[in-house]
Amino acid sequence: MAGIAFAGSMVFGLASCGASDAGFPPIGKPPAFDYADGDEWRSTMHRLAFELQQLDLAMIGEDYRDTMFQQQIVNHLDNIERIGADLRQGDLASRHQFLLGGMTDFLNNVERARMNAESNPPRYYLAGRVSGNCV
Repeated sequence: MAGIAFAGSMVFGLASCGASDAGFPPIGKPPAFDYADGDEWRSTMHRLAFELQQLDLAMIGEDYRDTMFQQQIVNHLDNIERIGADLRQGDLASRHQFLLGGMTDFLNNVERARMNAESNPPRYYLAGRVSGNCV
């Protein structure tokens, strides 16, 4: 009889512990936090990396006096500028403040490189620096 009473009290005790956790403080629960979904940010970063790689490849072994080469470099710099601006206005501005200042400086360098590449005669020194700094 004592064994049945003991088993019954154990079942009751275990059932009451599992039924309610209101008596335990929420120590193990993380605070409310808005975790950034990085898929879009990463894909934009991947697009930026791809354009930088394309600029780097375009700078290798070409005739720098060719107008098609000039247009290709300007197009890559335009794309880099546009993608960087998208990054700066998106998650970078709201969630990655530490990267925002660096992105502004980077975009200023890209703009100067594009203006130099568009000039007549074109100057590609800054385009090479933009490409070389990111590889």
